[in-house]
Amino acid sequence: MLSKRSLVGVRLNFHTLAVLFFMLIGTQAFAADPSVDSSDEAVAAGKALFNTNCKTCHKLDQKFTGPAVRGATVRQPAGIVKDFIKNSSAVIASGNDYYNKLYKEYNLQMPSHEFLSDADLDNLLAYIEYGDSADPTASAGGGTTDGEASAGGGIPSEYLTIILGVLVVVLLLILVVLGLIISVLTKYLTKQDLDEDDKEFVNQKVNLGKVFKSDMFIVIVTALVVALVAKTALDGLYSVGIQQGYAPTQPIAYSHALHAGTLEIECQYCHTGVEIGRSANIPSANICMNCHTHVQNVQGKEGVSPEIQKIYNAIDNNQPIEWVRVHNLPDLAYFNHSQHVVVGEVECQTCHGPIQEMEVVGQHSSLTMGWCIDCHRQTEITTQGNAYYDKLVQIHSDSKDALKVKDIGGLECAKCHY
Repeated sequence: MLSKRSLVGVRLNFHTLAVLFFMLIGTQAFAADPSVDSSDEAVAAGKALFNTNCKTCHKLDQKFTGPAVRGATVRQPAGIVKDFIKNSSAVIASGNDYYNKLYKEYNLQMPSHEFLSDADLDNLLAYIEYGDSADPTASAGGGTTDGEASAGGGIPSEYLTIILGVLVVVLLLILVVLGLIISVLTKYLTKQDLDEDDKEFVNQKVNLGKVFKSDMFIVIVTALVVALVAKTALDGLYSVGIQQGYAPTQPIAYSHALHAGTLEIECQYCHTGVEIGRSANIPSANICMNCHTHVQNVQGKEGVSPEIQKIYNAIDNNQPIEWVRVHNLPDLAYFNHSQHVVVGEVECQTCHGPIQEMEVVGQHSSLTMGWCIDCHRQTEITTQGNAYYDKLVQIHSDSKDALKVKDIGGLECAKCHY
């Protein structure tokens, strides 16, 4: 016959696991604004809008140039989020504490999206809150994928989500099994000839105090704490040497948003080495003077701008402008700009992000080995009109996949490490 001790152990373990399960679910609960549509149609339409307007700077579950956007309507009401998407400047100027803190943290002004209709914004929020967490096409243009560590490096978020999901399912199954066992044992014992003490024990209520003091509860909580500490340590190790987001103050407040954005000056005009050599090179003062001999200030103002005067001072004193390097690969890695820009026809924004929108240039991509390899795995080669690739295309013709950089040696160690 089953003893009272057996039922005590089963009940205590069941309630311990039940408490932990709901604690775990509570910490992961996702409560988006109820007005956000979660239908498949809205999510699909929102994904197209996100990829067109947002993907350059944002990811759903990871920090990128901007913050991770999933949960936006948890942190702020949906109406305010829509207002921010349409005109971030107005929301910040209104004194919204959350978005002002966000602006100070990232030091970037999100461009306005006044052209988006209310329906577009609804669909966009649907994808942000309920869309997939990993976009397999994200790396096609050379950006980091959701499967790779981003700003601070670390374990890919979808791996942690999968692990967490498996743990929740296993825990739920254990709870169901224990519940069934308790139910069977209780029914069995109630049919037995029990004395009053035993009957009182069988019908006793849950004692949460015993649950929290039980060995199983302590062991599981300790394991969760250890796992959290280990995850934090791994994130720190993965972030060593990664400078994504680094945006130093330059000796002259040069605005790429003005020159490359508003004035539409081609990158190659200043970075003359980008098409002919390994380095894009930083422009010398004489290139600046091609324009600033005549352009001395912002239109409508008199005198020489203080920032432009710094260029004149450098010329007069025959001293170079000491620009601070932003993108800096380790010496063990070889990268050739001309190979990518001329032969590969890679756009500057693929690696450097929306440079035409940056007042202060910062490192947009992680530039890690994994980031580069992922790009080589995903990027297709344009072979039309280039006889150099004819033989390779012929050899690759049996494959159903398009010819990619990985197929022409893009994953060989000696390509980048020589």
